[in-house]
Amino acid sequence: MIPIEEAEKILDKITYRPGTEEVSLMDSLGRVLGRDIVSKISMPPFDKSAMDGYAVIAGDDSERFEVVEIIAAGDVPKKTIGKGQCAKIMTGAMLPPGADWVFKVEITEEKDGVMVLTGEDDNVNICRLGEDVKPGDVVLNAGHLVRPPEVGIIASMGFDTVTVYKKPEVGVVTTGSEIVPPGKPLRKGQIYNSNAYSISAQVLRTGAGVTLAGIVDDDKESIKEKISNLLETCHMVLISGGVSMGDYDFVPGILKDLGVRLYFDKVAVQPGKPTVFGTRGETPVFGLPGNPVSTFTIFEVFVRKVLYRMMGHEYTPLLLKGVMKTDFRRKRIERTAYVPVKYCNDGTVEPLEYHGSAHLDALSSANALLKVPAGVNDVLEGSVVHVRQI
Repeated sequence: MIPIEEAEKILDKITYRPGTEEVSLMDSLGRVLGRDIVSKISMPPFDKSAMDGYAVIAGDDSERFEVVEIIAAGDVPKKTIGKGQCAKIMTGAMLPPGADWVFKVEITEEKDGVMVLTGEDDNVNICRLGEDVKPGDVVLNAGHLVRPPEVGIIASMGFDTVTVYKKPEVGVVTTGSEIVPPGKPLRKGQIYNSNAYSISAQVLRTGAGVTLAGIVDDDKESIKEKISNLLETCHMVLISGGVSMGDYDFVPGILKDLGVRLYFDKVAVQPGKPTVFGTRGETPVFGLPGNPVSTFTIFEVFVRKVLYRMMGHEYTPLLLKGVMKTDFRRKRIERTAYVPVKYCNDGTVEPLEYHGSAHLDALSSANALLKVPAGVNDVLEGSVVHVRQI
């Protein structure tokens, strides 16, 4: 059994070279940029008004200003502004020649084509040509995860297609003769296959693809055949169950038989101690514990980072600073624990009722995981902690 820190170091050394492809802008959401987005234009592309108001010459101390033109967004100004003159201008409209100041409409009055000031405003209220972006500027770097803001930024540059890294395909298989798919009746001693669906949902949330390979009974040759097929067709393989110390836990031995180099098969983490990790060529393989909270937690702590790297993105989990609302205590302290908690709007962290690694319902109320280091048996009320958002 290795410490969690050692397991993280091993995983951090796993490299992958994803290919790229061109997709439409609307299909780029959730993907990772495979090439820098370099601007071909200035942003803004011209001097424009930041307010509805009146464009004037800075320092013009006239008491009355003749309105010589009305400029809407998208119009090209036709008049040059002189002393004692102004143009009524809308937000986002091009500044007319001669003008270098905009009085916001709230401090003006207009009557019969004449504007007078009724208040003061020290702001210029102009967005200058190229003040945000200039031609040749790298707006977004390769490896950047595309979210809705990035879609808008790329569109503002005039691009309707985007170069992104190709999606890795992740094979997911569940082992266990007691497992049955949802939708079928349960017999005595059976449970539904929640793990495959939970894992697949976590994979899909990263933007990767899923090959859901179903359930395989606790038969060594059947498991071997299923994993072998996934190794041939997928970029990553996730196996749920069959990794512990029981008579039917065949997975570690099967992986070795299939040429997978194993880096670890036990980690000092709770839940998830019997986690297995190895590679065959560039294909990472994780053997995940069968208990559902263990599977979910190990994906968040270990798998997600490797999978994002396969997509060209270096993932760092979001940690939220909070204060413990109540005490958390545990009896066994030899492993680093990840505990489902609720991060509240007031910045407090509330431990939830949690019965252990089979208590999947606990995750439905959780929005974060509290990390409790090995050797620590309690985190007291009022303690400042950092929790991992899930």
